[in-house]
Amino acid sequence: IPPTPENFELAYAYIGVANTELKRSIDQLIGNGCKFDASVMGILYQRYFRGRRTDDAMVELGEKISGELDGALRVLETAGRHHSEYGQVLTKASGELGDSGLGAAAIKSLIDQIATSTRAMEARTKTLELQLQTSSQEVNVLRERLETVRRESLTDQLTGIANRKAFDSELKSSIQRAVETGEPLSLMMMDIDFFKTFNDTWGHQTGDQVLKLVANCLTENLKGRDTAARYGGEEFVVILPQTELPDAVGLANQIRGKVESKKLVKKSTGDILGAITISIGVSQYDLDETAEEFVRRTDACLY
Repeated sequence: IPPTPENFELAYAYIGVANTELKRSIDQLIGNGCKFDASVMGILYQRYFRGRRTDDAMVELGEKISGELDGALRVLETAGRHHSEYGQVLTKASGELGDSGLGAAAIKSLIDQIATSTRAMEARTKTLELQLQTSSQEVNVLRERLETVRRESLTDQLTGIANRKAFDSELKSSIQRAVETGEPLSLMMMDIDFFKTFNDTWGHQTGDQVLKLVANCLTENLKGRDTAARYGGEEFVVILPQTELPDAVGLANQIRGKVESKKLVKKSTGDILGAITISIGVSQYDLDETAEEFVRRTDACLY
């Protein structure tokens, strides 16, 4: 295994039993005779640690935005005090100018005071505008970075489609909409057949390309309201709002046929890899069913 910081972190978490889910996955891979190369370790790290790092980045960016906004509020509070002081100067000068007994020298002195205060106020206002403009630009940059990190936290890095976290969130939202509107909701769960054997034969890098191919077939055959996600490993899921079971089954067969029709050739050697097939389980949501029960029932259809 390459001695990278990420791989040491994975090994430490496994040996120290800090992450029971990670330990179960690795034990299962060991039992299946998996070769722990860079690709396998990368998949494990992405699944069990990448999300945590992304969450930390989102928290950090959120704190920076909060700090910028606090700074802008302090600038505005200071500006408010300056405006109040300037108003007091004008009020005092107005009262004194109302005294008909003032001589020319006294009037000139008051006018000079007003002019000096006005110039100072203009300078403070320009400084305030510059500070607020700088702060606004920084907040906009931080917001863009936060949105980028948020999108990355919901995207599977290998295939570019939604990840498990995004799927869990979208499924709950879809169920809530289905309950409120009474519209049908269907779910597909699919698994690449004999994927471990394919990986062992052709290598994990070629296996990664197959995962990308399946993801592309999904996105090419889905409507805008549908959500395709990588559920984990070689498993994919598709949420189908406003779709009844017969239509979902028809779409599943369409996707299955598209994947099987692809001719797989290894570019580096020209070897014919044959066809990839997938199995798909499909079910329609039952009212009062939890998201976990819905997924479990669909998974049973897959098997």
